Amino acid sequence: MKHIAELTVRSYECDSYNHVNNSVYLNYLEFGRMEFLHAINFDYKGIVAAGYYLYVTHIDIYYKSSAFLDDVLEVTTESAKLGKVSGEFKQVIAKKDGTVCAEATVSWACVTTEGRPSKIPENFVVPGLIPEKK
Repeated sequence: MKHIAELTVRSYECDSYNHVNNSVYLNYLEFGRMEFLHAINFDYKGIVAAGYYLYVTHIDIYYKSSAFLDDVLEVTTESAKLGKVSGEFKQVIAKKDGTVCAEATVSWACVTTEGRPSKIPENFVVPGLIPEKK
């Protein structure tokens, strides 16, 4: 399942070049992933209450085009890989006109509250977390 979350660039996200600072794109990706998890009915608060966290372990991001104040952006998120302990999301940040600003692959892992890798509890493996076959 692909999910699209929309946001508008705010003034404090822009740098001295008047475009969105590169570091802000990581916040946009996080926003998109959380909106995706809400859309697939993933119980994020529940997994934390059960003693597990989902940690981002690696992000590959490619910046393609600048975004500017008041641009409306769409953050597209989909599950690309799911293992017993970890997975990957593919994400794209684009302007409404389709201009891609950034593409990213985000790796994550399930860990215990002590930070040890752990199998994802089966009751938290919801259908939307399983990548669609292409």
